[in-house]
Amino acid sequence: MPTTPATATHSSSNGTAEPIMLELVDENGTTIGTAEKLAAHQAPGQLHRAFSVFLFDEQGRLLLQRRALGKYHSPGVWSNTCCGHPYPDESPFAAAARRTYEELGISPSLMAEAGTVRYNHPDPASGLVEQEFNHLFVGMAQEALKPDPEEVGETAFVTAAELEKRHAEGPFSAWFMTVLDAARPAIRELTGPSAGW
Repeated sequence: MPTTPATATHSSSNGTAEPIMLELVDENGTTIGTAEKLAAHQAPGQLHRAFSVFLFDEQGRLLLQRRALGKYHSPGVWSNTCCGHPYPDESPFAAAARRTYEELGISPSLMAEAGTVRYNHPDPASGLVEQEFNHLFVGMAQEALKPDPEEVGETAFVTAAELEKRHAEGPFSAWFMTVLDAARPAIRELTGPSAGW
């Protein structure tokens, strides 16, 4: 399995490398412990906190990203604007803003909470499992994108109709439709009825 910044370590304040830890949660989203990132995704998966971001442009088009080929999980597939995991004791909102900047080089505007969704999505290609309590966020992308090539292979802004066609052609992440459908009420509120979401 390739080692990427997401799977290996992050540097602590004293310069030493530490494993990336995730918050384990119960079915209500209450924190019950921590686990190393890769271990939490190994079958059958440990329920952990995650987030998914959906950003739109002024025309109501959704920003998609194609995950970089070096990603440890679901490489090379299209997915929502940004997704990831808060560090222990980091709020989901702060983590969503942080990772959107790290991956895409932008700071979301008007970002708001859009509920939560719990799911269990195995990835047959890698054998890893997304067992997540996912916090959803919607907002606007109003800056020029500066994607990190280690995280993002490609980006595209799509209308609802274009997304339907792209999704049929694939490949998309296993969790994409689950999180999109859960976020739709907030997406419609943000983009208005004419955008078709």
